[in-house]
Amino acid sequence: MKSPQFAYHRPQSVADATALLARLENAKVLAGGQSLMPMLNMRYALPDHVVDINRIPELSGITIEGDRITIGAMTRQRDIERSDALFARAPIFREALRHVGHIQTRSRGTIGGSLCHLDPAAELPGLVRLFDGTVHVIGPGGERSIAATDWGLGYMTPAIGADEIATAITFNVWSGRRGEAFEEFARRHGDFAIAGAGVRLQLDTGGHIARVAMVLVGVDVAPVRLLEAETALVGRAPDAAAIAVAKSGLDPLDVLSDAQNSAAYRKHIAGVMLARAFRRAAQSAGAHHA
Repeated sequence: MKSPQFAYHRPQSVADATALLARLENAKVLAGGQSLMPMLNMRYALPDHVVDINRIPELSGITIEGDRITIGAMTRQRDIERSDALFARAPIFREALRHVGHIQTRSRGTIGGSLCHLDPAAELPGLVRLFDGTVHVIGPGGERSIAATDWGLGYMTPAIGADEIATAITFNVWSGRRGEAFEEFARRHGDFAIAGAGVRLQLDTGGHIARVAMVLVGVDVAPVRLLEAETALVGRAPDAAAIAVAKSGLDPLDVLSDAQNSAAYRKHIAGVMLARAFRRAAQSAGAHHA
């Protein structure tokens, strides 16, 4: 199918883009287009206007200042994947992005587009949640910042207004003795994940868990942090018993099901991915019990 008719706009600055969105009705923002264009072609989206923000240079780039990372919303997924500076501070981004589609789609897709599309199985929203990140947006009412914990309002519904655009994502990384890993299961490489898991660990001088963050993707409409299990893991050795504690965080979850995957199967896969990611993160941090 071909897309429906729409008026095309290509602003050259953030100010131009927000002015357009303020006056246009039924407009969609075009970032990388890897989600929007198929939705247009299949008539899932029927906008009267498409606002293409690809010609706004200030929306792209990766900035690292100490432990603070800023990624422009229009930064291509492939650029994030290939950034050696980011890999040195947060290697899980490169690892997770290799599960996202294929090189061709990552070369066009953006981090902001993934966050604003908010597919339940998407890896990048999961990473932003894993790092307790913040999404910065701008619209006619000015700029505002939205914590990752508040980003997902419902199925494919992020907390951004129809007249706003995402400008950047910020988060902090950990220093010291740390490790991180991402695991995902899909029926074929590049397919949407049935379930995936990301883990960050920081160990103290005695080799016990000082800090831990764990996130699941594909199990709910937005990424899920296992906060109670994270709290229970602090002070423990990162061993098999700790993995059992981590997996216990799945017990109370009400997991998505679909025509191909039951909730029980998806929860089982999520537990397997979580255990694998936890073990590799611990090994990366230099744990002797992993």
